[in-house]
Amino acid sequence: MDPASSEPPVDPSESRSFQRWLHKAAQVSGIGLTADERDRDRVEVQHRRCEQWKTELLNYSPSVVFMLKHLKLSGCPVPSSNIVCAPCDLTRSGGFHPAGAIVLCQGHFGDKKHMEDTLTHELVHMYDHCKFNVDWKNLRHHACSEIRANSLSGDCRYMRELGRGFVSFSKQHQACVRRRAILSVRANPMCPDEAAAERAVNEVWESCFGDTRPFDEIY
Repeated sequence: MDPASSEPPVDPSESRSFQRWLHKAAQVSGIGLTADERDRDRVEVQHRRCEQWKTELLNYSPSVVFMLKHLKLSGCPVPSSNIVCAPCDLTRSGGFHPAGAIVLCQGHFGDKKHMEDTLTHELVHMYDHCKFNVDWKNLRHHACSEIRANSLSGDCRYMRELGRGFVSFSKQHQACVRRRAILSVRANPMCPDEAAAERAVNEVWESCFGDTRPFDEIY
């Protein structure tokens, strides 16, 4: 008889590798985890996915690479460390800070294309801030940048609008850009009401919708 066979079996619960495997299984299934642990694991998964997609977009997305190139040419290079994946509230998928930072709301992207459009949108804001000295407290300035960002980023493509429940067969792109620009300006702390947001968008619409810089045309 093999002497080893007479040794008592190792209790799996005492094996470190078994414990790691068990935790991984719990992460996937959610079984055996507390609510806080499930939330923490979900945030970690979202963060890793956001960072992976961010790296891929910074290197391979035509629109993102194009905007980064023109920001650098304008004297405002954007290091990858200034684009941050983080949890956000449910009202947005990204944000731009005039200090030169972009936040990607890591739990809000159904796919990488959605993140690409969001990142391009925020880079347009960054370009406007760099190139045109935007005063974000000025509703007309804010409205102009929102019109350009929504129009040039891909936010208002037909399929994206269809997913939001908006269907139009006439001037769909313009209607989307206008609606989303008004919503963004309305959220500006300096905006007193929706009428003021709509008025600001209408006042700058012609000049800002037609301004596709640095693109040659609407992306």
